[in-house]
Amino acid sequence: MAANFEGAGSGGASAGAGGHGERRSPIVWQVLSAFLLLAMGGIHLFLVFQWAGGLLGVLFVLNAIGGLVLAIAMLATRRRLLRLASLLSLVFMAGTLLALVLALTIGLFGITEQLSTALVVPTLVVESIGTVVLAVTTTLVFRMRREA
Repeated sequence: MAANFEGAGSGGASAGAGGHGERRSPIVWQVLSAFLLLAMGGIHLFLVFQWAGGLLGVLFVLNAIGGLVLAIAMLATRRRLLRLASLLSLVFMAGTLLALVLALTIGLFGITEQLSTALVVPTLVVESIGTVVLAVTTTLVFRMRREA
């Protein structure tokens, strides 16, 4: 009897969860994406107050502003604008990650970074995870719109 109940419950739960999961999934991913965009922007803003000046400081402030604006867009937009917000967020996060990798390897704007520099490793982690999460979010948003 338990096997029948478990089997029936599992099938019903899966079907029900799948329907609701598809609707809730993008929202959860949107919130996670917004959080990671804020984390990335926050790290850059923190670094401006710690030591970054000149061109790098300006770029870091712009990164923080961009992260905040895109995080808001990920939570506040719907439909076609959500597609645009998620795609721009993905490109922004991946571009920021690429800039850091270039600064670590060949240099960028005459600046070379080292893994031992403050917050480089946490930034690599946040931006790598953020790129993956935003790729998933963007995929879900584009699929959701096609199915609707």
